[in-house]
Amino acid sequence: MYALWGTDLAVALGSAEVLAALEQAGADRVQLNIAGAPEVAGAMTLSTLAPPIDAIVSVWTEAVPEPITAVLAPLTDRVVGWEVTERRPLPPPETWDGSRADAMANVAFLRRPDTLDRTEWLRRWLEDHTPIAIATQATSGYLQNVVERPVTPDVEHVDAIVEELFPLAAAGDIHAFYGSGGDDAELRRRMTALLDSVVRIGAHENIDVVPTVRHLHSLRGATSAAIWP
Repeated sequence: MYALWGTDLAVALGSAEVLAALEQAGADRVQLNIAGAPEVAGAMTLSTLAPPIDAIVSVWTEAVPEPITAVLAPLTDRVVGWEVTERRPLPPPETWDGSRADAMANVAFLRRPDTLDRTEWLRRWLEDHTPIAIATQATSGYLQNVVERPVTPDVEHVDAIVEELFPLAAAGDIHAFYGSGGDDAELRRRMTALLDSVVRIGAHENIDVVPTVRHLHSLRGATSAAIWP
């Protein structure tokens, strides 16, 4: 998975030439998450990185990452990438034809607090927090990526990357975000339960949250995830 900074990335990354180059570099499938789209205007953004991330590119491949990085780097002001292990506790509806998904995709970059070792942090996040996050928000998809190692010379410390899919209305409506149906008491209950769980994994601080729109491209007709989500 790559974090990208730059201008006009939606046009550049989605072009037939770039997708063909990624296929030539060994990509089977590519997911583009583009920040700053009108559909997610007004959504909450959190950023420890300056400037904020402009796009995230996820690549499924059995090839080495360097040729893929080489395709992306000239399109950007900066690119940072990681090898990840993917989990899909709530798989979203997916169409791999390049169209925009009918959803707001929040991509969060998590960092483990120093007070927790990796094993306990992963247990709290993957086992304890996951069902609470799904139960307290209006998510149609919940995808987790545990960072294994950097794949670019330019690096940022990130321990995990999460993608949560919400209805587009959630960008400007907190009840739509939490799925509380306009009930203020239920909204407070859900927000409190989620925040308590977020604090237990240290995700209430030192986090980047990037609201995006999502496009999926199958380059080789692949239908199952390989080692590079």
